Amino acid sequence: MANGSGGRGRFGQLGFIFAAVGSAIGLGNIWKFPYITYANDGGSFVLVYLIAIVLIGLPIMMAELVIGRSTRQSPVGAFVEAAKGAVGGRAWGAVGALGTLGSFILLSYYALIAGWTVYYFGQCLSWSFRGFDTGGQTLGDSFGAFLGNGPLQIGFHALFMAVTVGVVALGVQGGIERVAKTLMPVLGGILILLVVNSFWSPGFGEAVRFLFHVGPVTADGLLEAVGHAFFTLSVGMGAMITYGSYMRSRQSIPRSAAAITLLDTLVALMACIVMFSIIFSVDGAERAGTFGKSATILFTTLPQMFYEMPLGVVLAPLFYLLVGFAALTSTISLLEVVAAYLIDRRGLSRRKASLLSGGAVFLFGIPSALSLGAVTGFSSWAPLGERTAGFFDTMDYTVSNWILPLGGLTLAIFVGWFLSRSKSRDALADGHGDVSRWYFIWRDVLLRFLCPVAILWIIWAVIGGRSFA
Repeated sequence: MANGSGGRGRFGQLGFIFAAVGSAIGLGNIWKFPYITYANDGGSFVLVYLIAIVLIGLPIMMAELVIGRSTRQSPVGAFVEAAKGAVGGRAWGAVGALGTLGSFILLSYYALIAGWTVYYFGQCLSWSFRGFDTGGQTLGDSFGAFLGNGPLQIGFHALFMAVTVGVVALGVQGGIERVAKTLMPVLGGILILLVVNSFWSPGFGEAVRFLFHVGPVTADGLLEAVGHAFFTLSVGMGAMITYGSYMRSRQSIPRSAAAITLLDTLVALMACIVMFSIIFSVDGAERAGTFGKSATILFTTLPQMFYEMPLGVVLAPLFYLLVGFAALTSTISLLEVVAAYLIDRRGLSRRKASLLSGGAVFLFGIPSALSLGAVTGFSSWAPLGERTAGFFDTMDYTVSNWILPLGGLTLAIFVGWFLSRSKSRDALADGHGDVSRWYFIWRDVLLRFLCPVAILWIIWAVIGGRSFA
């Protein structure tokens, strides 16, 4: 039962940009990107990543927006509608179903991680007023104890899901757009403040040289850059199809997608400057023993480094507030994918759809919350052998390495090979103007060949034992 466009709401032009940028900007920009950039020797990785963003991430995002706006439906219905008259017909709805499933699973553990940022924001407020004191524990031990506390994990997971459900239940304009137009400028302001403060840190010069100095490019770095370029823009899981279905008819898809991509990339690079300026302010031995271990530096090392800096008592809480806001704008888009399916295909009211989908996501996330040391059975569950350790890790591995790449691959194949030229060209031209100068490159070169080959390379690497989780 598809509702079509009736009563679904519309984003304002700026509201769509803010909402879509918020969907793309998340923990991957502020947490994962600096970590993998450091692990892959900085500037060379960044250069390849920027090229991959333009040639892979941007074209697939445009394809998702084309499907979303031209059909005015959530992913399942959007593929069914767009595939009318195409080979395969309604079977293409399975691609939308895969994206919806991916959003559901991803949100179940992403909101858990987002809850950690709330906890550490509170911790930093306490340290800022009372002095930095971990009670004799290292930050690593303290973080481990926090992860192993089942009630705390479930509680902060529930808190973040409750806020997410509340926003989505308020609707496209009254909830998602309003929150995005409030949070994104605040997020940008906090990040700019942190970057400006980085100018005076001892490690700023080395951080900038590391981030933008181009050297040899390794095969591993190339693959990692392609993989992250695909994941960072929220493509392959239906979020941009869903948000695209709320776009205004005369809003340019190419210009909007370019703006979203540019802002997402700028945030990632600014986050690198902030984190590297802190990291490069410590000596090499300490740096190798901290940042080289894992991306959990955000919770195991960074807080102490903040409190060793001038103005750290102000910057530390601001940083975790920034991360929390970035996470919230992403969790909203993930829940909207699932809720929109219930609204469009099952005829539920927005409030019921938001509560039902949010409640289901929360319940499904409980095993992840308990698999970080609280419950042995969930923590040791490893159906994929050595590739995963625990329920949380298994879900992350499944979404990041299989659902998202397969979703992006089938999307590129559908728009490149099965969606009629007239439909995709007209959708791109609507609100933009003549697209004939580059339409062939977008559809017949990038979507038909380059994007599928790049994603197949990612999948082949996963089959060979590589993990992008």
